[in-house]
Amino acid sequence: MKLLRGSISWIYALLVFGFILMPVASLVVFSFQATNLPLPPFTGPSLRWYEELFADSGMVEALRNSLVVGVVSAFFSTALGFLSAYGLARYRPAGARAIRAAIMTPLGVSYLVIGFGLAITANELALGRSLVLVTLGHIIINLPLAFAILLSQMRDEDETLEKAARDLGANEWVVITRIAIPVVVPGLLAAFLLSFTLSWDEFLIAFFLADFDVTLPIEIWSQLRTGLDAKTNAAGTLVFAISVVALTLAYVLNRAVQQRSRRA
Repeated sequence: MKLLRGSISWIYALLVFGFILMPVASLVVFSFQATNLPLPPFTGPSLRWYEELFADSGMVEALRNSLVVGVVSAFFSTALGFLSAYGLARYRPAGARAIRAAIMTPLGVSYLVIGFGLAITANELALGRSLVLVTLGHIIINLPLAFAILLSQMRDEDETLEKAARDLGANEWVVITRIAIPVVVPGLLAAFLLSFTLSWDEFLIAFFLADFDVTLPIEIWSQLRTGLDAKTNAAGTLVFAISVVALTLAYVLNRAVQQRSRRA
């Protein structure tokens, strides 16, 4: 009976994961389609649509924009997350709970609301839609996750080295750059990669705030409006592949941080 229940659980899990992953698998498979439409029967494998993807100046420009926005927003999210986590973990200021809650607030707000709110604010300030605003929006949504990862690691790390450095006359800049940052490098990398992943395939905020310089998800959406094309499958596969790689690296680094904390 126990074996039967275990088998049913495995079958159920496989069915659920199969249902979830089937659209992604279809996207990847038909990105290698040889004919014009990404529909059965499969006539590949062929790299035709990947060649056309990188020959499309609009797609290449959107890809470059997504990479720039992703890297810049991830960098600032990680930097601000580190400084916030360091301040709360080491100095424990009055109102620390309120500060932490304020930083985490965007996690409970829809991207639609954030994007629309930023668009209205930019309009009131006579700021044109641009990739700068998209980057700002992505920093807002990425900061809470970067902060949470780094705060957790900061709390697990021993402050002895930092206190010893201060006792020996090191100023705060030296303590942060020579001791605090090197100790949390795995957490910094995990926060950066996770932030990049969320920015890389984000659509709603970019839709509200981007002008003519669009990101890759918006360019894919624009081309889908004109009809099915295996080139958009190739672009979607590229977005998916980069997201999976970044998330896998972030997971591995986060596990390394957790194991290190347990050993400590």
